[in-house]
Amino acid sequence: MEHLKKLIDEAKKDFNSCGSMTELDNAKSKYIGKTGPLTEAMKGLSSLPKGEKPKAGAFINEIKKSIEGLLSARKEMIQNEELLNQLNDESIDVTLPGVKRNQGSLHPITHTMNRIEMFFHSIGFTLADGPEIEDDYHNFTALNIPEYHPARAMHDTFYIDDEHVLRTHTSPVQVRYMKNNKPPLKIISPGRVYRVDSDATHSPMFHQVEGLWIDEKVSFANLKGVVQDFLQQFFEDETLSIRFRPSFFPFTEPSAEIDMSWNGGWLEIGGCGMVHPEVLRQVGIDTNEYQGFAFGLGVERLAMLKFQLNDLRPFFTNDLRFLQQFRA
Repeated sequence: MEHLKKLIDEAKKDFNSCGSMTELDNAKSKYIGKTGPLTEAMKGLSSLPKGEKPKAGAFINEIKKSIEGLLSARKEMIQNEELLNQLNDESIDVTLPGVKRNQGSLHPITHTMNRIEMFFHSIGFTLADGPEIEDDYHNFTALNIPEYHPARAMHDTFYIDDEHVLRTHTSPVQVRYMKNNKPPLKIISPGRVYRVDSDATHSPMFHQVEGLWIDEKVSFANLKGVVQDFLQQFFEDETLSIRFRPSFFPFTEPSAEIDMSWNGGWLEIGGCGMVHPEVLRQVGIDTNEYQGFAFGLGVERLAMLKFQLNDLRPFFTNDLRFLQQFRA
């Protein structure tokens, strides 16, 4: 039994040489594991005379307690060292410059849409919305667009199937609104529209805002006044003037292209006209009692002019270098 005393010094030496909890666990099994010398000594008690067993058992337990004490002390040391190393590794140098977080912002088209909506809301127009996948009736027939019209051609329109298209304008919103609401009506319908067209000033997907005012005495003069007031406010130029050029749209009569004064000349900015009586009849509005006007403007065109751009494609390429220029 006396040789077991040497285990205390050996265990102390082995435990102190351990630099991690894994190494310490391996050293522990060497002394007090299931096959360690202390376990073997306890098994050997059965061969001792009855009178020697209590004394021998107490001696073995004392050795075991001493080794466990050494183990516990070394375990605490290793844990403290690991914690200190972790704190050192994770320490923050408050003298270093902070990590810059980029500030997000609204897309320039969203800025433009918000500006448009704010103006028309201020003069009593209500915002109206509708589906972007439209049926043939609301997108074409109800707007007096006959089957032979070029807008129905496959090369101009994205067809979902024979009866449904990605809407080519937001005019179907006006049709749906007039069906469900009685005059007087005063709405704008901004949103995404789709046409098979792509170059520096056209995109297969773009945004449009259309206006509609139906009442008993709404006139062409009201139309010109609203459009001119809007453009002057949008471009912050009270000297800006507009002119109407005669044109043709199936859903308005008479119809006109809207030109505005720009850089010493005239620039086409949209289309307009008095709502065609056939369109009013399609939605159940008495043409003997009510009349009104409608207009349509391209949001990207307005944004390009406002931000002095000559290409609309960067609006949709998600290039942060471009978009960050418009942070408020």
